[in-house]
Amino acid sequence: MKIPKDYLDINKKTWNSKTDVHIASEFYDTESFINGKNTLNEIELALLGDVSGKKILHLQCHFGQDTLSFARLGAKATGVDLSDKAIERAREFNTELQLDATFINCDIYDLPNHLEEQFDIVFTSYGTIGWLPDLNKWANVVSHFLKPGGKFVMADFHSVVWMFDDNFKEVFYSYFNVEPIVEAESGTYADRDAEIATQTVTWNHPTSEILNALLCNKMEIQSFNEYDYSPYNCFNETEEFEKGKFRIKHLKNKIPMVYSLTAIKK
Repeated sequence: MKIPKDYLDINKKTWNSKTDVHIASEFYDTESFINGKNTLNEIELALLGDVSGKKILHLQCHFGQDTLSFARLGAKATGVDLSDKAIERAREFNTELQLDATFINCDIYDLPNHLEEQFDIVFTSYGTIGWLPDLNKWANVVSHFLKPGGKFVMADFHSVVWMFDDNFKEVFYSYFNVEPIVEAESGTYADRDAEIATQTVTWNHPTSEILNALLCNKMEIQSFNEYDYSPYNCFNETEEFEKGKFRIKHLKNKIPMVYSLTAIKK
């Protein structure tokens, strides 16, 4: 598999351009967040348990809403993201809200060169590993930063979702991680009418690749669950069939929308 040499630069530029648009969007509802809303969903909260007093590393944290939600729950939270604009905004929110989270700007693969701690929990969620070409390297980072007996918690959009075209009319992409997907797009999932044009480089990862990467890096899978809904209305052709639960209208519950997993470091 060929990996574009400039994929990090391309994706960093994209996320930098999206950050302020996202902060201003109804999707992220920043006003409610500032006023105390916890942005974590039921799916991940059920897997995390009580995080008070726990050290949590949040990979690919964007502008820090979930990381800061951990801090509000009493955790010692550290967030990491490729976008320097997003991390800048996360630090501003941290100061404004008088919280004590830490934020690091770097590529996930390079994190061991920026951080020396170990954590009780490593967390990542929704739209994460598709930006990464090599899941073995990713799982190695997860394992590296967990204490022995520490827990990895992940919730993300299901591999099946990424096979379809934008309107879920046909299977368009391979289920398997064969080549990078290079796309140009306008707008963003949080504001489809936003006047921004971006390019992205992403990868599809089958479920077996995700699980095997963790298993090969000293991780023991504790749970794996699939859900017929997304907690976010971030795709085309959706319906809200229950409050806060979205799925593709014409597909109903025929495909999984999200999965979650937990794993323990041996």
